[in-house]
Amino acid sequence: MIEARGLTKRYGKKTAVAGIDFTVQPGKVTGFLGPNGAGKSTTMRMIMGLDRPTAGTVTVNGRPYAQHRSPLTEVGALLDAKAVHSGRSATNHLRAVAATHGIGRRRVDEVVEMTGLNAVAGKRVGGFSLGMGQRLGIAAALLGDPRTLILDEPVNGLDPEGVLWVRTLVRGLAAEGRTVFLSSHLMSEMAVTADHLLVIGRGRIIADAPVQEIVAGASGTRVRVRSPQAGRLAELLQGPDVTVTSVEAGVLEVSGATAQTVGELAARDALVLHELTPLSASLEAAYMSLTADDVEYHSATPVAAPATAPEEARR
Repeated sequence: MIEARGLTKRYGKKTAVAGIDFTVQPGKVTGFLGPNGAGKSTTMRMIMGLDRPTAGTVTVNGRPYAQHRSPLTEVGALLDAKAVHSGRSATNHLRAVAATHGIGRRRVDEVVEMTGLNAVAGKRVGGFSLGMGQRLGIAAALLGDPRTLILDEPVNGLDPEGVLWVRTLVRGLAAEGRTVFLSSHLMSEMAVTADHLLVIGRGRIIADAPVQEIVAGASGTRVRVRSPQAGRLAELLQGPDVTVTSVEAGVLEVSGATAQTVGELAARDALVLHELTPLSASLEAAYMSLTADDVEYHSATPVAAPATAPEEARR
């Protein structure tokens, strides 16, 4: 379990993390989302004792990270996959890390096998691709068979097979009762991997809830209806809290009414329905809605080039 209370970090006049409280529970995958500069990496570094909080506390399994006698068996972390001696082989890197905790070579061989590094285990890390570097970082995090796993962008650079492998791995570890805390910018992947989400913006927690609750809260109540009598149904549904939009001929999108309400109203007036589907927003849409006011770095809107060059340019 990870617990933060009043966790704050300032760098001069800039507040990176502003007195946040949260608990990451064991037995589930907790996703950590936020725009660039929101405080995600700073929070993870404070959990691992790499940055000292300006105020507040954060503990892992009841203690600050630095107070654990055998930290690798308590917490496995991937915060920077590039933080490896580039001249070492993958196996030698893992053996060096294992030696700090008296972990034997058998466990090194196990994590090499587990992370699919067998074919490159004897090669220098400096020649690794981004994806293979990620696998090595995850292997190092797993060395101590930890109770808690903290992964910052673990699928960065991985191919589809690797992404699926990470998803299966973290969900399996959570099913064993371990605490899994990971960040990612891939909303589609987080939607199928995480059970619970923490969303941070400008150093503050702006959402702390199950994935389904966050998505449902952003989408509201919407229903797609297909009927040969769509016009009559639209008339019956219109009300102060209900909005009916014609999507195409015979198809309506209804906001503010449940599928049950629409179905019962149609049945009452003997209207035929060919489709009645509750709609929900994607996690990406929910995330964009939540963080709309907390994005620090905005991209400029691309300006489309003219279809035809001006006369002067053609001469």
